[in-house]
Amino acid sequence: MPGRCLTHGNPTVEVSLFTTEVLFRAAVLSGVSTGNYEALELQDNDKTCYMGKGVSKAIEHISKTIVPALVSKKLNITEQEKIDKLMIQMEGTENKSMFGVNAILRVSLAMCKAGAVKKGVPLYRHIASLAANSEAILSVLVLNVINGGSQAGNKLAMQEFMNLLVGATNLRGATRIGDEAGYTDKVIITMDIAASKFNRFRKYDLDFKSSDDSSRYISSDKLNDLHKSFVNDYPVVSIENPFDQND
Repeated sequence: MPGRCLTHGNPTVEVSLFTTEVLFRAAVLSGVSTGNYEALELQDNDKTCYMGKGVSKAIEHISKTIVPALVSKKLNITEQEKIDKLMIQMEGTENKSMFGVNAILRVSLAMCKAGAVKKGVPLYRHIASLAANSEAILSVLVLNVINGGSQAGNKLAMQEFMNLLVGATNLRGATRIGDEAGYTDKVIITMDIAASKFNRFRKYDLDFKSSDDSSRYISSDKLNDLHKSFVNDYPVVSIENPFDQND
């Protein structure tokens, strides 16, 4: 049963899956900073409703096409690969523009949660098994410290500055390090530049939220020098999306 919820102030799709065991729900964030090569989040483009970002079409695809097809195939809830392949084959497009990734991914995740319960294992163990990974290692906790880019109302061009809590040995320790000062030897910095958002005619505008002025555009080489200065002057060890996708 699909429905709506909000992320980043934008509508997204939430799927409720009823089994004999329990109710499972799955929703995935509506992306603000999206790339040209990412799967498409299907929106209604009706400017009179949610500024065109409504998701009624995606919900309709779930209700009228995806769910009936999955039910008719009578797949076992633990057969995640078959479930996903069926949806991908029905959808038929490279970038998921027919049904929308906001439809397919929500159904897939709800099914995955139910599959884990059916197998009697935690969700992460179920996913590790699907990936043929016998050693499940939890990711290091990352805390978003400063937001900029298109997501924020400040002048900062770079999208995210994050603390990577590499000195922690468990989640509780990571939370403590993230909440308190004095752990400089256990924290490093990672950044998501999201440079595509301030790419202008194959150059970059670090003040892209102001009135356009081509005189301040910088080249890829100049932007690369800036990235190098971050690494040289600060404990920055990871820079995501440092340039435009086509640069």
